[in-house]
Amino acid sequence: MAVCEGEGVLRLKRETMAIPMLRAAMISHSQSQPLIHSISAIYETAKRRKRVVFSSSSSELNPVIRSEVSFCVGTCLIPHPKKVNTGGEDAFFVSNYNGGVIAVADGVSGWAEEDVDPSLFPRELLANASNFVGDEEVNYDPQILIRKAHAATFSTGSATVIVAMLEKNGTLKIANVGDCGLRLIRNGHVVFSTSPQEHYFDCPFQLSSERVGQTYLDAAVCNVELIQGDTIVMGSDGLFDNVFDHEIVPTIVRYKDVAEAGIS
Repeated sequence: MAVCEGEGVLRLKRETMAIPMLRAAMISHSQSQPLIHSISAIYETAKRRKRVVFSSSSSELNPVIRSEVSFCVGTCLIPHPKKVNTGGEDAFFVSNYNGGVIAVADGVSGWAEEDVDPSLFPRELLANASNFVGDEEVNYDPQILIRKAHAATFSTGSATVIVAMLEKNGTLKIANVGDCGLRLIRNGHVVFSTSPQEHYFDCPFQLSSERVGQTYLDAAVCNVELIQGDTIVMGSDGLFDNVFDHEIVPTIVRYKDVAEAGIS
């Protein structure tokens, strides 16, 4: 099994290239829609899968008085070329609870050398996260959501994970363990980005079924204030290691429909 050593423990290393991407555009509209929980455990082959999930209702934004905002989301997942037959080792989910919730988890490939399917842990982790989104104890806190989802996950494996939860007042709450990432694009510029957490090169922080992994307490946590028209791009390191900000931004600008903004 591929491992990286440090601080007296063994940590699984990961391959790159699997690319789950979520592009979320801030919107406001007046029609109410039912709650949507969309969990992806992609099993399709080389063809990219895209989906649009429209968010819950919100009132018209006023330039002086902040009102309710929410997400419009498009998703895309491109498995590593060697993993197209199994759909890759990553997972994501989208919910329109409150202002909207988006999450990505990236499975650690090294488990395959131990005859463990690396996709099982991230998929169960995010399925649990989806179930706990409205939990009273979570209280719409992404770090607590990670804690409860991790505690309820019993598959063997490990994964990096990022969760972003939007309040209807425009505050985006982010919790990140590892090297999944998020970019905030406003008026054609990246105005905010998360930083990867690594023990050292190619050895990211990760939630795990084993004691050697990190916990929710190790998550990098931050809040960002969003405005109508902002675009959030969120994905695994497979996206950001292969498609850089100067390539992402013009793609976002070129495609007005979030579902059509898949990175080629």
